[in-house]
Amino acid sequence: MATSRSDDYNALAAVIAASRGTGDHFGRAIVGWLSGHVRFDHCVIFGYRGAARPPLLFETFSPAESHIFVALYQEGPYLLDPFHHAAVERKEGFWRMRELAPDRFYASEYYRSYYSQTKLAEEVGFFVPLAGKDALVLSLMRLRATGSFGTADARLLRDMAPAVIGFCRQRWPALPAEEVVARPSGETVAPTNELDRAHIWKSLSLTSREKQVVDLVLQGHSTESIARALRIVPGTVKVHRRNIYRKLKIKSQAGLFARFVEIIDARIG
Repeated sequence: MATSRSDDYNALAAVIAASRGTGDHFGRAIVGWLSGHVRFDHCVIFGYRGAARPPLLFETFSPAESHIFVALYQEGPYLLDPFHHAAVERKEGFWRMRELAPDRFYASEYYRSYYSQTKLAEEVGFFVPLAGKDALVLSLMRLRATGSFGTADARLLRDMAPAVIGFCRQRWPALPAEEVVARPSGETVAPTNELDRAHIWKSLSLTSREKQVVDLVLQGHSTESIARALRIVPGTVKVHRRNIYRKLKIKSQAGLFARFVEIIDARIG
């Protein structure tokens, strides 16, 4: 994506200035700089604190889009998001969703029930570990009508990652306890109380191993992938899945996802 050298310098200067300030100027400035190099449709920045509800730091969505990408996401689906897991594991740098997603992610009930609503062709992100266990992810998104990021685009964004990460750390040395977010429309969004959803299966009669299997199934891992992650044989994974389905009185992954949503809704209520 062509941009003049002077325009690029001016956009970069705006990012540097905004990274030392407060408010929403930084998000707009970094979007302006990045969009001068690579085309994308949306940008969102989430903070992550373990299993707690992720605070929204910046977004470019319309109110209708924000309902899907932010409000619904914060209600619980973030727990199954590969970006959330990578951030909690303190990955750093530029990553594409396809590099982080489990082998059955695009066939998972999470993808069918939630992620497909976003109508994204691809999501990529800059992963920024912060002080303590905090982290943030600056995501760039392309809709299906735009198409996925090209190889050259991804290479350029990867080269820009050290600068993006440095600017994000300058703006947010640690995640704020709470922050009012300004949307492009000028509307401000009040902070929401964090709800720690760390042990969502605690009330059910599942063993610790069965809870691990449940989490991996919901994230989109196949039986073989779960076996590798837990260092057990695939046959043992199948036994665990049968026991889980029997205890929860369900018959499929769709039933498991429905139970997950049910538990999350109960916690929110």
